[in-house]
Amino acid sequence: MQKQYKTNFTSNDVLNTIFYKANGYSDDDLNRPIIGIANSFNEIVPGHSNLRQVADFVKKGIYRAGGTAVEFGTIACCDGVANGHIGNFYTLPSRDVIAFTIEIMAKAHKLDGIVLLGSCDKIVPGMLMGAVRANIPAIFLPGGPMMSGTAFGEKSKADMSTVAEAYGMHQVGKITRDELKNLSEICAPTCGSCQFYGTANTMCCTAEALGMVLTGGAAIPAVYAERMRFAQRSGEKIVELVQKQILPTDIITPKAIRNAIRYVMASGGSTNAVIHICALGHLLGISSEDIMKEFDKQSELIPHIARINPASNDWDMEDFYKAGGVPRVMEHLKEHLDGDALTVTAATMAENIEAYTYLYSANDEMVRTLDNPHSTLGGLAIMRGNLAPNTGVAKPAAIAEEVRQFTGTAICFDSEEESIQALEERKIKPGHVVVIRYEGPKGGPGMREMASTMKMMHGQGLAKSAALITDGRFSGTNNGCFVGHISPEAAEGGPIALVKDGDKITIDVINKELTLHVSEEELSIRRAQWKYEPKDLKGYLSLYSRLASSADKGGVLE
Repeated sequence: MQKQYKTNFTSNDVLNTIFYKANGYSDDDLNRPIIGIANSFNEIVPGHSNLRQVADFVKKGIYRAGGTAVEFGTIACCDGVANGHIGNFYTLPSRDVIAFTIEIMAKAHKLDGIVLLGSCDKIVPGMLMGAVRANIPAIFLPGGPMMSGTAFGEKSKADMSTVAEAYGMHQVGKITRDELKNLSEICAPTCGSCQFYGTANTMCCTAEALGMVLTGGAAIPAVYAERMRFAQRSGEKIVELVQKQILPTDIITPKAIRNAIRYVMASGGSTNAVIHICALGHLLGISSEDIMKEFDKQSELIPHIARINPASNDWDMEDFYKAGGVPRVMEHLKEHLDGDALTVTAATMAENIEAYTYLYSANDEMVRTLDNPHSTLGGLAIMRGNLAPNTGVAKPAAIAEEVRQFTGTAICFDSEEESIQALEERKIKPGHVVVIRYEGPKGGPGMREMASTMKMMHGQGLAKSAALITDGRFSGTNNGCFVGHISPEAAEGGPIALVKDGDKITIDVINKELTLHVSEEELSIRRAQWKYEPKDLKGYLSLYSRLASSADKGGVLE
Protein backbone atom coordinates (compact mmCIF):
# COMPACT_ATOMS: atom_id res chain seq x y z
CA MET A 1 0.00 0.00 0.00
CA GLN A 2 1.06 3.60 -0.55
CA LYS A 3 2.70 5.13 2.50
CA GLN A 4 0.64 7.58 4.55
CA TYR A 5 2.21 10.89 5.48
CA LYS A 6 2.54 11.22 9.27
CA THR A 7 1.39 14.21 11.35
CA ASN A 8 2.83 12.89 14.63
CA PHE A 9 6.53 12.52 13.94
CA THR A 10 9.03 10.42 15.82
CA SER A 11 12.53 11.81 16.06
CA ASN A 12 13.66 9.44 13.29
CA ASP A 13 10.82 10.59 11.04
CA VAL A 14 11.84 14.20 11.51
CA LEU A 15 15.50 13.50 10.76
CA ASN A 16 14.73 11.37 7.70
CA THR A 17 12.42 14.05 6.32
CA ILE A 18 14.97 16.78 6.89
CA PHE A 19 17.70 14.95 5.00
CA TYR A 20 15.46 14.23 2.02
CA LYS A 21 14.24 17.83 2.01
CA ALA A 22 17.84 19.03 1.96
CA ASN A 23 18.02 17.38 -1.50
CA GLY A 24 14.96 19.29 -2.70
CA TYR A 25 12.23 16.70 -2.06
CA SER A 26 8.81 17.87 -0.87
CA ASP A 27 6.30 16.49 1.61
CA ASP A 28 4.34 15.11 -1.34
CA ASP A 29 7.46 13.29 -2.62
CA LEU A 30 7.98 11.69 0.76
CA ASN A 31 4.35 10.55 0.96
CA ARG A 32 4.95 8.20 -1.99
CA PRO A 33 6.88 4.92 -2.26
CA ILE A 34 10.60 5.76 -2.30
CA ILE A 35 12.14 3.84 -5.21
CA GLY A 36 15.90 3.55 -5.42
CA ILE A 37 17.64 3.45 -8.81
CA ALA A 38 20.95 1.60 -8.48
CA ASN A 39 22.78 2.96 -11.52
CA SER A 40 26.12 1.51 -12.61
CA PHE A 41 26.72 4.34 -15.09
CA ASN A 42 30.30 5.32 -15.78
CA GLU A 43 32.36 6.68 -18.66
CA ILE A 44 34.70 3.66 -18.79
CA VAL A 45 32.39 0.76 -19.61
CA PRO A 46 30.57 1.07 -22.98
CA GLY A 47 27.76 -1.14 -21.70
CA HIS A 48 27.02 1.46 -19.02
CA SER A 49 27.71 4.81 -20.68
CA ASN A 50 24.04 5.14 -21.76
CA LEU A 51 22.59 4.49 -18.32
CA ARG A 52 22.12 8.15 -17.35
CA GLN A 53 19.61 8.48 -20.17
CA VAL A 54 18.04 5.12 -19.29
CA ALA A 55 17.69 6.25 -15.66
CA ASP A 56 15.88 9.42 -16.75
CA PHE A 57 13.19 7.31 -18.41
CA VAL A 58 12.96 5.03 -15.37
CA LYS A 59 12.28 8.14 -13.26
CA LYS A 60 9.51 9.20 -15.63
CA GLY A 61 7.85 5.83 -15.13
CA ILE A 62 8.23 5.95 -11.36
CA TYR A 63 6.69 9.42 -11.11
CA ARG A 64 3.92 8.51 -13.55
CA ALA A 65 2.97 5.54 -11.34
CA GLY A 66 2.99 7.57 -8.13
CA GLY A 67 6.44 6.90 -6.71
CA THR A 68 9.47 9.02 -5.88
CA ALA A 69 12.82 8.14 -7.49
CA VAL A 70 16.12 8.38 -5.62
CA GLU A 71 19.18 7.48 -7.68
CA PHE A 72 22.56 6.28 -6.46
CA GLY A 73 25.63 4.80 -8.11
CA THR A 74 27.39 1.44 -7.97
CA ILE A 75 30.75 0.34 -9.35
CA ALA A 76 31.02 -1.52 -12.66
CA CYS A 77 34.20 -3.23 -13.84
CA CYS A 78 34.53 -4.26 -17.49
CA ASP A 79 36.31 -7.52 -18.27
CA GLY A 80 37.18 -6.16 -21.70
CA VAL A 81 38.88 -3.01 -20.41
CA ALA A 82 40.56 -4.96 -17.61
CA ASN A 83 41.51 -7.98 -19.74
CA GLY A 84 45.15 -8.99 -20.02
CA HIS A 85 46.55 -7.14 -17.01
CA ILE A 86 46.17 -6.86 -13.24
CA GLY A 87 42.76 -5.17 -13.55
CA ASN A 88 41.19 -8.44 -14.60
CA PHE A 89 41.93 -9.87 -11.15
CA TYR A 90 39.23 -7.56 -9.79
CA THR A 91 36.27 -8.25 -12.06
CA LEU A 92 34.78 -11.37 -10.46
CA PRO A 93 35.54 -10.14 -6.91
CA SER A 94 33.68 -6.92 -7.81
CA ARG A 95 30.45 -8.93 -8.05
CA ASP A 96 30.24 -9.36 -4.27
CA VAL A 97 31.12 -5.71 -3.65
CA ILE A 98 28.22 -4.67 -5.91
CA ALA A 99 25.87 -7.03 -4.07
CA PHE A 100 26.89 -5.66 -0.69
CA THR A 101 26.62 -2.01 -1.78
CA ILE A 102 23.06 -2.53 -3.02
CA GLU A 103 22.13 -4.33 0.18
CA ILE A 104 23.69 -1.55 2.25
CA MET A 105 22.07 1.33 0.36
CA ALA A 106 18.63 -0.32 0.30
CA LYS A 107 18.68 -1.34 3.95
CA ALA A 108 20.38 1.73 5.40
CA HIS A 109 17.96 4.11 3.70
CA LYS A 110 14.83 1.96 4.06
CA LEU A 111 13.96 2.08 0.36
CA ASP A 112 10.56 0.73 -0.59
CA GLY A 113 11.72 -0.71 -3.91
CA ILE A 114 14.64 -0.64 -6.30
CA VAL A 115 15.39 -0.65 -10.04
CA LEU A 116 18.79 -2.12 -10.92
CA LEU A 117 20.53 -0.64 -13.99
CA GLY A 118 23.44 -2.60 -15.44
CA SER A 119 24.57 -4.57 -18.45
CA CYS A 120 27.90 -6.30 -18.09
CA ASP A 121 29.41 -9.52 -16.84
CA LYS A 122 29.71 -9.36 -13.04
CA ILE A 123 27.45 -6.36 -12.57
CA VAL A 124 24.27 -8.24 -13.51
CA PRO A 125 24.69 -11.14 -11.06
CA GLY A 126 26.04 -8.74 -8.44
CA MET A 127 22.88 -6.67 -8.69
CA LEU A 128 20.63 -9.72 -8.56
CA MET A 129 22.51 -10.95 -5.48
CA GLY A 130 22.11 -7.51 -3.91
CA ALA A 131 18.38 -7.61 -4.61
CA VAL A 132 18.08 -10.96 -2.86
CA ARG A 133 20.10 -9.70 0.10
CA ALA A 134 18.01 -6.54 0.45
CA ASN A 135 14.80 -8.44 -0.42
CA ILE A 136 12.68 -5.42 -1.24
CA PRO A 137 10.64 -5.25 -4.49
CA ALA A 138 13.13 -5.05 -7.36
CA ILE A 139 13.39 -5.05 -11.15
CA PHE A 140 16.56 -5.50 -13.16
CA LEU A 141 16.89 -3.30 -16.25
CA PRO A 142 19.68 -3.96 -18.78
CA GLY A 143 21.19 -1.12 -20.80
CA GLY A 144 21.16 -3.23 -23.98
CA PRO A 145 23.75 -4.59 -26.43
CA MET A 146 25.73 -2.42 -28.87
CA MET A 147 25.52 -2.59 -32.65
CA SER A 148 28.07 -4.57 -34.66
CA GLY A 149 30.75 -3.43 -37.06
CA THR A 150 31.30 -4.38 -40.69
CA ALA A 151 32.25 -7.83 -41.95
CA PHE A 152 35.74 -9.13 -41.15
CA GLY A 153 37.36 -12.51 -41.70
CA GLU A 154 34.84 -15.31 -41.23
CA LYS A 155 32.29 -13.04 -39.56
CA SER A 156 29.59 -11.16 -41.40
CA LYS A 157 29.68 -8.61 -38.55
CA ALA A 158 32.75 -7.57 -36.56
CA ASP A 159 32.46 -7.33 -32.78
CA MET A 160 34.54 -6.36 -29.75
CA SER A 161 36.33 -9.72 -29.71
CA THR A 162 37.24 -9.65 -33.39
CA VAL A 163 40.28 -7.46 -32.68
CA ALA A 164 41.85 -10.15 -30.49
CA GLU A 165 41.35 -12.69 -33.27
CA ALA A 166 42.76 -10.18 -35.77
CA TYR A 167 45.81 -9.67 -33.55
CA GLY A 168 46.51 -13.39 -33.81
CA MET A 169 46.10 -13.11 -37.58
CA HIS A 170 48.58 -10.22 -37.63
CA GLN A 171 51.08 -12.31 -35.65
CA VAL A 172 51.15 -14.93 -38.40
CA GLY A 173 51.14 -12.40 -41.25
CA LYS A 174 47.54 -12.83 -42.42
CA ILE A 175 46.70 -9.11 -42.10
CA THR A 176 48.68 -5.87 -41.93
CA ARG A 177 49.07 -3.56 -38.96
CA ASP A 178 46.97 -0.94 -40.73
CA GLU A 179 44.13 -3.44 -41.22
CA LEU A 180 44.31 -4.31 -37.53
CA LYS A 181 44.18 -0.64 -36.51
CA ASN A 182 41.30 0.12 -38.87
CA LEU A 183 39.30 -2.77 -37.41
CA SER A 184 39.78 -1.36 -33.90
CA GLU A 185 38.13 1.88 -35.08
CA ILE A 186 34.98 0.30 -36.53
CA CYS A 187 34.26 -2.90 -34.60
CA ALA A 188 32.39 -1.12 -31.78
CA PRO A 189 30.35 1.69 -33.36
CA THR A 190 27.95 2.41 -30.46
CA CYS A 191 27.55 2.15 -26.72
CA GLY A 192 26.11 -0.99 -25.19
CA SER A 193 27.22 -4.38 -23.91
CA CYS A 194 29.27 -6.44 -26.37
CA GLN A 195 27.40 -7.51 -29.51
CA PHE A 196 27.97 -11.22 -29.04
CA TYR A 197 26.37 -13.69 -26.65
CA GLY A 198 29.06 -13.42 -24.02
CA THR A 199 28.62 -13.28 -20.28
CA ALA A 200 27.11 -9.79 -20.29
CA ASN A 201 24.23 -10.60 -22.63
CA THR A 202 23.90 -14.12 -21.27
CA MET A 203 23.33 -12.76 -17.77
CA CYS A 204 20.94 -10.03 -18.93
CA CYS A 205 18.90 -12.65 -20.78
CA THR A 206 19.18 -15.12 -17.91
CA ALA A 207 17.82 -12.41 -15.58
CA GLU A 208 14.76 -12.26 -17.85
CA ALA A 209 14.45 -16.06 -17.81
CA LEU A 210 14.62 -15.88 -13.99
CA GLY A 211 11.68 -13.49 -14.07
CA MET A 212 13.57 -10.37 -12.94
CA VAL A 213 13.30 -8.41 -16.24
CA LEU A 214 10.04 -7.34 -17.88
CA THR A 215 9.23 -9.66 -20.79
CA GLY A 216 11.27 -9.00 -23.91
CA GLY A 217 13.55 -6.41 -22.36
CA ALA A 218 16.91 -8.14 -22.10
CA ALA A 219 18.02 -8.03 -25.75
CA ILE A 220 16.75 -4.62 -26.92
CA PRO A 221 19.81 -2.84 -28.39
CA ALA A 222 21.15 0.10 -26.39
CA VAL A 223 20.53 2.62 -29.17
CA TYR A 224 16.94 1.60 -29.93
CA ALA A 225 14.18 3.97 -28.81
CA GLU A 226 12.38 0.86 -27.52
CA ARG A 227 15.07 0.63 -24.82
CA MET A 228 13.85 3.96 -23.37
CA ARG A 229 10.18 3.01 -23.57
CA PHE A 230 11.04 -0.21 -21.79
CA ALA A 231 12.89 1.76 -19.10
CA GLN A 232 9.78 3.84 -18.48
CA ARG A 233 7.60 0.74 -18.21
CA SER A 234 10.07 -0.72 -15.70
CA GLY A 235 9.73 2.45 -13.61
CA GLU A 236 5.95 2.12 -13.64
CA LYS A 237 6.03 -1.58 -12.79
CA ILE A 238 8.29 -1.25 -9.74
CA VAL A 239 5.67 0.92 -8.03
CA GLU A 240 3.10 -1.83 -8.63
CA LEU A 241 5.48 -4.42 -7.16
CA VAL A 242 5.88 -2.25 -4.06
CA GLN A 243 2.13 -1.90 -3.69
CA LYS A 244 1.69 -5.69 -4.06
CA GLN A 245 4.81 -6.43 -1.99
CA ILE A 246 6.25 -8.89 -4.51
CA LEU A 247 9.81 -9.55 -3.36
CA PRO A 248 12.90 -10.94 -5.15
CA THR A 249 12.68 -14.11 -3.05
CA ASP A 250 9.13 -14.58 -4.34
CA ILE A 251 10.56 -14.58 -7.87
CA ILE A 252 14.06 -16.07 -7.65
CA THR A 253 13.00 -19.49 -6.41
CA PRO A 254 14.08 -23.06 -7.26
CA LYS A 255 11.50 -22.98 -10.06
CA ALA A 256 13.04 -19.83 -11.48
CA ILE A 257 16.55 -21.28 -11.19
CA ARG A 258 15.43 -24.32 -13.18
CA ASN A 259 13.85 -22.12 -15.84
CA ALA A 260 17.04 -20.07 -16.10
CA ILE A 261 19.19 -23.18 -16.50
CA ARG A 262 16.87 -24.47 -19.23
CA TYR A 263 17.12 -21.15 -21.01
CA VAL A 264 20.94 -21.09 -20.78
CA MET A 265 21.09 -24.60 -22.26
CA ALA A 266 18.75 -23.77 -25.12
CA SER A 267 20.51 -20.52 -26.00
CA GLY A 268 24.11 -21.69 -25.61
CA GLY A 269 24.92 -19.19 -22.86
CA SER A 270 28.27 -18.29 -21.37
CA THR A 271 30.06 -20.78 -19.12
CA ASN A 272 30.08 -18.01 -16.52
CA ALA A 273 26.32 -18.44 -16.10
CA VAL A 274 27.16 -21.54 -14.06
CA ILE A 275 29.24 -19.72 -11.47
CA HIS A 276 26.73 -16.89 -11.17
CA ILE A 277 23.67 -19.13 -10.83
CA CYS A 278 25.57 -21.09 -8.17
CA ALA A 279 26.21 -17.81 -6.34
CA LEU A 280 22.52 -16.86 -6.49
CA GLY A 281 21.58 -20.33 -5.29
CA HIS A 282 23.97 -19.97 -2.35
CA LEU A 283 22.01 -16.94 -1.11
CA LEU A 284 18.77 -18.89 -1.42
CA GLY A 285 20.09 -21.92 0.46
CA ILE A 286 20.32 -24.08 -2.67
CA SER A 287 23.54 -26.09 -2.67
CA SER A 288 25.94 -25.71 -5.57
CA GLU A 289 25.94 -29.50 -5.87
CA ASP A 290 22.20 -29.44 -6.54
CA ILE A 291 22.61 -26.68 -9.10
CA MET A 292 25.38 -28.60 -10.87
CA LYS A 293 23.10 -31.64 -10.94
CA GLU A 294 20.35 -29.50 -12.46
CA PHE A 295 22.72 -28.25 -15.18
CA ASP A 296 23.67 -31.88 -15.84
CA LYS A 297 20.03 -32.98 -15.97
CA GLN A 298 18.89 -30.18 -18.26
CA SER A 299 21.83 -30.71 -20.63
CA GLU A 300 20.34 -34.13 -21.35
CA LEU A 301 16.83 -32.74 -21.88
CA ILE A 302 17.26 -29.36 -23.56
CA PRO A 303 18.98 -29.12 -26.97
CA HIS A 304 20.73 -26.04 -28.34
CA ILE A 305 18.09 -24.14 -30.36
CA ALA A 306 19.34 -20.52 -30.57
CA ARG A 307 22.58 -19.69 -32.40
CA ILE A 308 24.13 -16.35 -31.57
CA ASN A 309 27.75 -15.24 -32.07
CA PRO A 310 30.09 -16.96 -31.08
CA ALA A 311 28.00 -20.03 -31.96
CA SER A 312 27.28 -18.26 -35.26
CA ASN A 313 29.38 -16.05 -37.52
CA ASP A 314 26.26 -14.39 -38.93
CA TRP A 315 23.87 -13.50 -36.09
CA ASP A 316 24.51 -11.07 -33.25
CA MET A 317 22.41 -9.78 -30.34
CA GLU A 318 20.46 -7.34 -32.51
CA ASP A 319 19.47 -10.28 -34.71
CA PHE A 320 18.49 -12.24 -31.61
CA TYR A 321 16.27 -9.40 -30.42
CA LYS A 322 14.55 -9.18 -33.80
CA ALA A 323 14.14 -12.97 -33.87
CA GLY A 324 12.11 -12.75 -30.67
CA GLY A 325 14.86 -12.88 -28.05
CA VAL A 326 14.24 -14.54 -24.70
CA PRO A 327 10.43 -14.78 -25.17
CA ARG A 328 10.87 -16.78 -28.39
CA VAL A 329 13.23 -19.24 -26.72
CA MET A 330 10.96 -19.55 -23.69
CA GLU A 331 7.95 -20.08 -25.96
CA HIS A 332 9.72 -23.01 -27.62
CA LEU A 333 10.66 -24.34 -24.17
CA LYS A 334 7.24 -23.90 -22.54
CA GLU A 335 6.51 -27.64 -22.29
CA HIS A 336 9.67 -27.96 -20.17
CA LEU A 337 9.24 -24.83 -18.05
CA ASP A 338 7.84 -24.29 -14.59
CA GLY A 339 5.20 -22.02 -16.08
CA ASP A 340 3.74 -20.99 -12.73
CA ALA A 341 6.96 -19.26 -11.65
CA LEU A 342 6.19 -15.66 -10.65
CA THR A 343 7.93 -12.76 -12.45
CA VAL A 344 8.32 -8.99 -12.10
CA THR A 345 5.34 -8.49 -14.40
CA ALA A 346 3.31 -9.67 -11.37
CA ALA A 347 2.18 -12.51 -13.65
CA THR A 348 3.62 -15.99 -14.21
CA MET A 349 6.15 -17.04 -16.82
CA ALA A 350 3.44 -18.96 -18.72
CA GLU A 351 1.16 -15.90 -18.70
CA ASN A 352 4.02 -13.71 -19.96
CA ILE A 353 4.74 -16.06 -22.85
CA GLU A 354 1.07 -16.18 -23.81
CA ALA A 355 0.62 -12.39 -23.66
CA TYR A 356 3.84 -11.27 -25.37
CA THR A 357 3.55 -9.46 -28.72
CA TYR A 358 6.53 -9.78 -31.07
CA LEU A 359 7.59 -6.64 -32.95
CA TYR A 360 9.53 -8.43 -35.71
CA SER A 361 9.12 -11.55 -37.80
CA ALA A 362 10.59 -14.81 -36.52
CA ASN A 363 13.96 -16.05 -37.75
CA ASP A 364 13.28 -19.77 -37.68
CA GLU A 365 16.82 -20.60 -38.73
CA MET A 366 18.42 -18.60 -35.91
CA VAL A 367 15.98 -19.64 -33.17
CA ARG A 368 14.76 -23.13 -33.96
CA THR A 369 12.16 -25.37 -32.35
CA LEU A 370 13.00 -28.28 -30.05
CA ASP A 371 12.32 -30.83 -32.79
CA ASN A 372 14.76 -29.08 -35.15
CA PRO A 373 17.70 -28.01 -32.95
CA HIS A 374 21.11 -26.78 -34.00
CA SER A 375 22.54 -29.52 -31.79
CA THR A 376 21.11 -32.20 -29.56
CA LEU A 377 23.79 -31.37 -27.01
CA GLY A 378 22.82 -28.74 -24.46
CA GLY A 379 24.58 -25.38 -24.74
CA LEU A 380 26.77 -26.08 -21.69
CA ALA A 381 28.37 -29.24 -20.32
CA ILE A 382 29.38 -29.94 -16.71
CA MET A 383 32.64 -31.86 -17.08
CA ARG A 384 33.97 -34.45 -14.66
CA GLY A 385 36.97 -36.76 -14.49
CA ASN A 386 40.27 -37.27 -12.73
CA LEU A 387 41.38 -33.82 -13.89
CA ALA A 388 38.22 -32.13 -12.57
CA PRO A 389 36.95 -34.13 -9.56
CA ASN A 390 34.66 -31.28 -8.51
CA THR A 391 33.62 -30.38 -12.08
CA GLY A 392 34.65 -28.08 -14.90
CA VAL A 393 32.50 -26.31 -17.49
CA ALA A 394 32.59 -26.50 -21.30
CA LYS A 395 30.39 -24.88 -23.94
CA PRO A 396 29.44 -27.35 -26.69
CA ALA A 397 27.46 -24.57 -28.41
CA ALA A 398 30.73 -22.83 -29.29
CA ILE A 399 32.85 -25.94 -29.94
CA ALA A 400 33.02 -27.24 -33.50
CA GLU A 401 31.71 -30.79 -33.86
CA GLU A 402 35.06 -32.12 -35.06
CA VAL A 403 36.82 -31.11 -31.79
CA ARG A 404 34.14 -32.03 -29.25
CA GLN A 405 36.33 -35.05 -28.57
CA PHE A 406 39.98 -34.01 -28.50
CA THR A 407 43.12 -35.75 -27.26
CA GLY A 408 46.42 -33.91 -27.13
CA THR A 409 49.61 -33.32 -25.15
CA ALA A 410 49.80 -30.79 -22.34
CA ILE A 411 51.77 -27.57 -22.50
CA CYS A 412 51.54 -25.94 -19.08
CA PHE A 413 51.53 -22.32 -17.90
CA ASP A 414 51.14 -20.96 -14.39
CA SER A 415 49.50 -17.71 -15.54
CA GLU A 416 47.67 -16.25 -18.51
CA GLU A 417 50.63 -13.98 -19.26
CA GLU A 418 52.90 -17.00 -19.75
CA SER A 419 50.49 -18.49 -22.29
CA ILE A 420 50.24 -15.24 -24.25
CA GLN A 421 54.03 -14.97 -24.37
CA ALA A 422 54.21 -18.55 -25.65
CA LEU A 423 51.74 -17.71 -28.40
CA GLU A 424 53.75 -14.66 -29.41
CA GLU A 425 56.82 -16.91 -29.59
CA ARG A 426 54.85 -19.54 -31.62
CA LYS A 427 55.46 -22.24 -29.00
CA ILE A 428 51.88 -23.50 -29.01
CA LYS A 429 51.36 -26.00 -31.83
CA PRO A 430 48.59 -28.19 -33.27
CA GLY A 431 47.96 -31.12 -30.94
CA HIS A 432 48.65 -29.15 -27.77
CA VAL A 433 46.26 -28.92 -24.84
CA VAL A 434 47.14 -25.57 -23.28
CA VAL A 435 46.91 -25.79 -19.48
CA ILE A 436 46.57 -22.45 -17.68
CA ARG A 437 46.46 -22.80 -13.90
CA TYR A 438 46.74 -20.82 -10.68
CA GLU A 439 44.05 -18.55 -12.11
CA GLY A 440 41.14 -19.77 -9.93
CA PRO A 441 39.26 -17.69 -7.32
CA LYS A 442 41.99 -18.14 -4.70
CA GLY A 443 45.03 -18.58 -6.90
CA GLY A 444 44.50 -15.80 -9.43
CA PRO A 445 43.11 -14.41 -7.34
CA GLY A 446 39.76 -13.53 -8.82
CA MET A 447 39.47 -16.17 -11.55
CA ARG A 448 40.45 -14.12 -14.59
CA GLU A 449 39.09 -14.70 -18.08
CA MET A 450 41.37 -16.49 -20.52
CA ALA A 451 39.76 -14.68 -23.46
CA SER A 452 42.95 -13.25 -24.95
CA THR A 453 44.70 -16.62 -25.16
CA MET A 454 41.71 -18.29 -26.83
CA LYS A 455 41.22 -15.47 -29.30
CA MET A 456 44.90 -15.38 -30.24
CA MET A 457 44.83 -19.15 -30.76
CA HIS A 458 41.85 -18.67 -33.06
CA GLY A 459 43.66 -15.97 -35.00
CA GLN A 460 46.73 -18.19 -35.39
CA GLY A 461 44.57 -20.97 -36.84
CA LEU A 462 44.70 -23.21 -33.75
CA ALA A 463 40.99 -23.19 -32.84
CA LYS A 464 40.37 -26.66 -34.28
CA SER A 465 43.82 -28.17 -33.82
CA ALA A 466 44.62 -27.26 -30.20
CA ALA A 467 42.63 -26.98 -26.98
CA LEU A 468 42.73 -25.08 -23.69
CA ILE A 469 41.82 -26.02 -20.13
CA THR A 470 42.03 -23.79 -17.05
CA ASP A 471 40.94 -23.23 -13.47
CA GLY A 472 40.16 -19.68 -14.61
CA ARG A 473 37.15 -18.48 -16.59
CA PHE A 474 36.34 -17.84 -20.22
CA SER A 475 34.59 -15.03 -21.97
CA GLY A 476 31.26 -16.06 -23.44
CA THR A 477 32.64 -15.13 -26.85
CA ASN A 478 35.27 -17.86 -26.89
CA ASN A 479 35.18 -20.68 -29.41
CA GLY A 480 37.50 -23.60 -30.08
CA CYS A 481 37.86 -26.56 -27.70
CA PHE A 482 38.00 -25.42 -24.10
CA VAL A 483 37.11 -26.29 -20.50
CA GLY A 484 37.15 -23.77 -17.65
CA HIS A 485 36.23 -23.54 -13.96
CA ILE A 486 38.26 -26.70 -13.24
CA SER A 487 37.80 -27.55 -9.57
CA PRO A 488 39.57 -27.99 -7.24
CA GLU A 489 41.78 -25.21 -8.58
CA ALA A 490 45.57 -25.48 -8.66
CA ALA A 491 46.01 -23.23 -5.61
CA GLU A 492 44.00 -25.77 -3.59
CA GLY A 493 46.14 -28.65 -4.83
CA GLY A 494 43.69 -29.82 -7.47
CA PRO A 495 44.92 -32.32 -10.10
CA ILE A 496 45.40 -29.50 -12.62
CA ALA A 497 48.40 -28.43 -10.49
CA LEU A 498 50.03 -31.83 -11.10
CA VAL A 499 49.94 -31.82 -14.92
CA LYS A 500 53.32 -31.77 -16.67
CA ASP A 501 54.31 -30.85 -20.21
CA GLY A 502 53.78 -33.81 -22.50
CA ASP A 503 51.04 -35.49 -20.44
CA LYS A 504 48.19 -36.87 -22.52
CA ILE A 505 44.80 -35.22 -21.93
CA THR A 506 41.38 -36.08 -23.41
CA ILE A 507 38.54 -33.60 -23.57
CA ASP A 508 35.27 -35.41 -24.33
CA VAL A 509 32.50 -32.82 -24.39
CA ILE A 510 29.97 -35.30 -25.75
CA ASN A 511 30.33 -37.59 -22.73
CA LYS A 512 31.24 -34.69 -20.41
CA GLU A 513 34.57 -36.23 -19.35
CA LEU A 514 37.97 -34.62 -18.76
CA THR A 515 40.77 -37.15 -18.40
CA LEU A 516 44.46 -36.87 -17.54
CA HIS A 517 46.11 -40.06 -18.79
CA VAL A 518 48.53 -40.40 -15.88
CA SER A 519 48.41 -43.23 -13.35
CA GLU A 520 47.24 -42.64 -9.80
CA GLU A 521 50.63 -43.86 -8.58
CA GLU A 522 52.43 -41.18 -10.59
CA LEU A 523 49.97 -38.51 -9.47
CA SER A 524 50.58 -39.49 -5.84
CA ILE A 525 54.33 -38.97 -6.33
CA ARG A 526 53.74 -35.58 -7.94
CA ARG A 527 51.31 -34.58 -5.19
CA ALA A 528 53.92 -35.33 -2.53
CA GLN A 529 56.40 -33.10 -4.36
CA TRP A 530 53.91 -30.26 -5.06
CA LYS A 531 54.50 -26.94 -3.35
CA TYR A 532 52.47 -23.75 -3.51
CA GLU A 533 53.42 -20.29 -2.39
CA PRO A 534 50.42 -17.90 -2.30
CA LYS A 535 50.91 -14.51 -3.87
CA ASP A 536 51.76 -11.58 -1.60
CA LEU A 537 48.49 -9.68 -1.85
CA LYS A 538 47.23 -6.41 -0.43
CA GLY A 539 43.82 -4.78 -0.12
CA TYR A 540 40.61 -6.33 -1.35
CA LEU A 541 42.29 -9.10 -3.36
CA SER A 542 43.96 -10.34 -0.17
CA LEU A 543 40.56 -10.54 1.50
CA TYR A 544 38.90 -12.17 -1.49
CA SER A 545 41.59 -14.83 -1.93
CA ARG A 546 41.18 -15.86 1.71
CA LEU A 547 37.37 -15.96 1.72
CA ALA A 548 36.44 -17.03 -1.83
CA SER A 549 34.92 -20.45 -2.40
CA SER A 550 35.92 -22.60 -5.37
CA ALA A 551 34.42 -22.13 -8.82
CA ASP A 552 32.05 -25.06 -8.46
CA LYS A 553 30.54 -23.29 -5.44
CA GLY A 554 30.08 -19.97 -7.21
CA GLY A 555 33.27 -18.21 -6.09
CA VAL A 556 31.23 -16.57 -3.32
CA LEU A 557 32.72 -15.11 -0.15
CA GLU A 558 32.43 -17.55 2.73
